[in-house]
Amino acid sequence: MRAIWTLALVLAAAAAPAHAATNVSFAVKSHYAGRTLHERAVVPGPGQRPLLLWLHGRGGHPGDVFWPQFYAELHRLGPRAPVVLEVDGGNHGYYHDRRSARWGSYVMREVLPAAVRRLPVDPRRVAIAGVSLGGFGALDLARLHPGRFCAAGGHSPAIWTRAGSTAPGAFDSAADFARHDVYRYARGHAHPYGRMPLWIDRGSRDPFAPGDSALVSALRAHGANVTSHVWPGAHNGAYWRAHIARYLRWYAERLAASTCGSG
Repeated sequence: MRAIWTLALVLAAAAAPAHAATNVSFAVKSHYAGRTLHERAVVPGPGQRPLLLWLHGRGGHPGDVFWPQFYAELHRLGPRAPVVLEVDGGNHGYYHDRRSARWGSYVMREVLPAAVRRLPVDPRRVAIAGVSLGGFGALDLARLHPGRFCAAGGHSPAIWTRAGSTAPGAFDSAADFARHDVYRYARGHAHPYGRMPLWIDRGSRDPFAPGDSALVSALRAHGANVTSHVWPGAHNGAYWRAHIARYLRWYAERLAASTCGSG
């Protein structure tokens, strides 16, 4: 089904003039989510750049990740800095197609094409990442769309190893969980995600650490290209702010290739 959207592009003054970054906001009237959703991006400088799709956590909003540390690292990266688009995923859609809305289709068939049309980005150089439920969504969408992304990352991703352990509202049913079980996918496939680089990190006091660790072990056992870190901290903004510069540097390096996605 062809995506239907209307876009209202609003160019704001630079949020951090010293960093020469420009905030860009636009609305997507989503057929798949059945509502109008509001996206926010940061364009770090002139010229065509790679794109990093960022999926927020439960209860989050586009722009949540645009901390001072975020702008400072984009400035340090200079011409290597990607355009970063934080996607509006509703309150707890978990970025997958389900009864309430087709959140995965919304990201892939509406938001991504809109970003390519409206932002100065190279459609062949796109990475996807997120925190918490957004981290799950990034890993799930990268799994479902092989070859589309140059890299994928989950930062404290909401990973469960069985349906009975999931948070209320995360999935419609056990069958819905099974369709999007990234842990089972990692265990059941040789070279899951192919050659695509993956990043998974979590705090030492994060309640998702057991599921995240199990996923990393399964990926490594089956030959995936995964970078993994465990740092002190919990499942909160303080932890992600402490490491946002590392995240951005890693994605910038992965996106440096002239072409790494299918476009």
